[in-house]
Amino acid sequence: MRLPLRGGHRRDVGGAEDPAAPGASAIPRVLFPLLIIAITLVIDIATPRTTQVAPLLVAAPVVAAATLSVWTTAAFSAVVIGLTVALNVYHDVWGQLSSDMTFASACAVGIASIVGAAIRQQRETELRQVRSVAGAAQRALLRPLPPRIDRLALHSVYLAAEAEAQIGGDLYEALPTPYGARVLIGDVRGKGLPAVGVSAVLTGCFREAAYREPTIGEVAGRLEETALREIARDDPSEMYSERFTTALLVEIPPDEPVARIVHLGHPEPLLIDGATVTSHMPDRPGLPIGLGGLVGTLPVPQTIAFRPGERLLLYTDGFIEARNENGVYFPLAASVARHAEGALADLVTALRRDLLRHAGRQLADDAALVVIERLPSTPPPL
Repeated sequence: MRLPLRGGHRRDVGGAEDPAAPGASAIPRVLFPLLIIAITLVIDIATPRTTQVAPLLVAAPVVAAATLSVWTTAAFSAVVIGLTVALNVYHDVWGQLSSDMTFASACAVGIASIVGAAIRQQRETELRQVRSVAGAAQRALLRPLPPRIDRLALHSVYLAAEAEAQIGGDLYEALPTPYGARVLIGDVRGKGLPAVGVSAVLTGCFREAAYREPTIGEVAGRLEETALREIARDDPSEMYSERFTTALLVEIPPDEPVARIVHLGHPEPLLIDGATVTSHMPDRPGLPIGLGGLVGTLPVPQTIAFRPGERLLLYTDGFIEARNENGVYFPLAASVARHAEGALADLVTALRRDLLRHAGRQLADDAALVVIERLPSTPPPL
């Protein structure tokens, strides 16, 4: 299911349309129990009257209970019970022990099917409510990125690894601040609710610190302090161990053709200049968030040239660790080079398509990507 959102952002939560979701067509699902009834009647007509096929009818309400509503299941149960009586009368076995057993079985299976359908529908309703809450939480954590910040254009995509997952440990944010645009992308170690909690805390911290701290290095310091405080509160024994978050922080001042990048154990960004794609390897990479206290100093931002017309691509490891059936990793840089000269939205769409095609549409890890393009200081002449 694809959820297009504002601000050049698209979140894919995977999977096909939920067959139990409101609005999903029930016509194809009705055909299966109808087909069972029709086949049973055809067999009954084509075989001698001594052959009893009425017990086959009970499969219809069972199939209906698995996919259809309670009332539809009840209707199929009533039809099957009626047909069972009619066939027993037609075969002149009504009142015999075998006939009574067949009738009792039809009634019992019909009632059980109705109860089963009711339980299934209740659970599906609860699941839809949980998905709705999860979707709201996801939108609060991964808000749509602004399509423009100063002279920057932004576009992003988020791909969940599981069809049922809407919340994961990947995070990103982009904010206009007094110091220029500041962007965060990160990947929390782990999955599930613990990763979601860390993601929420770090995203909230970045949204506050990005406006207040004068340097992007100090923003990274605030993230480190927040992470350590959360770890100490939850379980001090996990300090400097397995609880960490890889991240990139980027600051793009509006009046300088540069970008300042803080590397915190995260995959290196790609700089796109026309069809040329360059991987930016940091001179002094920092440790992931949650482990920075081991060195005791603030991470040092790296300054790179970032001119009008160039693009900066940030991503999580889901985009480079996705494998195909032969175990080959997704060649992100090569895919970027193939589509680099297209429009920003087309580039992101092409990368998403290439990734899913390479991985066979099943990702082992969440994947997030943000592309930033520096626009010309003055619009081109018409």
